[in-house]
Amino acid sequence: MNAPQGIPLKIRLPTAERRLEAYTLSAPREFPARRAGAFNRIAYSAAHVVGDALATREPWLECAIDWDATIAYRRHLWSLGMGVAEAMDTAQRGMGMDWPTSLELIRRSVEAARDFPEALLASGAGTDHLAPGPGVTVDDVIAAYEEQCAAVERAGSRIVLMASRALAACARSPDDYARVYARILGQVREPVIIHWLGEMFDPALAGYWGSADHASAMDTALAIIAANPAKVDGVKISLLDEQKEIDMRARLPAGVRMYTGDDFNYAELIEGDGARHSDALLGIFDAIAPAASAALSALAARDARTFHEILAPTVPFSRHIFGAPTRFYKTGVVFLAWLNGHQEHFVMVGGQQSARHIVHLAEAFRLADRAGLLCDPELACRRMRSLLAVHGLGD
Repeated sequence: MNAPQGIPLKIRLPTAERRLEAYTLSAPREFPARRAGAFNRIAYSAAHVVGDALATREPWLECAIDWDATIAYRRHLWSLGMGVAEAMDTAQRGMGMDWPTSLELIRRSVEAARDFPEALLASGAGTDHLAPGPGVTVDDVIAAYEEQCAAVERAGSRIVLMASRALAACARSPDDYARVYARILGQVREPVIIHWLGEMFDPALAGYWGSADHASAMDTALAIIAANPAKVDGVKISLLDEQKEIDMRARLPAGVRMYTGDDFNYAELIEGDGARHSDALLGIFDAIAPAASAALSALAARDARTFHEILAPTVPFSRHIFGAPTRFYKTGVVFLAWLNGHQEHFVMVGGQQSARHIVHLAEAFRLADRAGLLCDPELACRRMRSLLAVHGLGD
């Protein structure tokens, strides 16, 4: 039931101690529905997809997308001034989303972006249609990258060059990575964003760039970028390690951007140290887009205090949903979109709504509320109660 006007909403939520505990919601924070002012940072949100809850396809075997709701969310992001990083890991690429469906998603996003004259759109090109295996060669990886890059360019999008599971499996040395990336970068029409996705996001990418040691791997990645600076717009690293990003940022060639993928330390990295800063390509910006937009407008207006005041309470929420196993963070992103009314159900591609337990989701609810991220607390409570009831935890 809803609380009478003026009386705080309450809900009983499960705890790690296996009991239900009363929780009182905060008043929602009001963020502008559209970008309040120009940004002085480039900010991409890696956007999630909305599954088709009424599809008759088997969810573990085939992906089914609610295209209208999925594209509507991209329109929401663009209206807030956010760029869209399309068909990446937040869109469950490699975790339910196959390449043909990803390409259809890219095409639909390119079409929708035409309604937003300043819309930023960059889309993932990788090798996920090439399954790793003992017979896969470096030449096969090159051919797979070429196929996807050409398709993304034909669709009319810029490229985020995604890390390759097949390359991680077949490469024998850093030289193999240098060979693959030199070949692909030599062919692209426009500068790309290179994505270094850490093993905490995808265990199959352990040892990427030819070394399990991140410092050695960074040397290889930087050498590849330095050899092809005109073809690299920037590099996004997702290692959840602030110092590693700062170290790499300081060594990038002039004109090559660092796009933070650090969903733990994004505020400090985006503000920068006075000499250098990171732009953003973040999965968490999907979930906190209104807050991120307001904060970035404040930063552009030289109001760093407001920038941090807005983002500081979002960090515990982000750290929670990106907690280990980090690859399941998409469940928390979609959970918040559902709570906030951006989709009518909490059903994910691949059945990934089951990837997080109910106590984890209850804590995500609390942290989202404390950060002012629940735009309609009554709706959020109704939906949270329905989820609790499915777990046999009614009020």
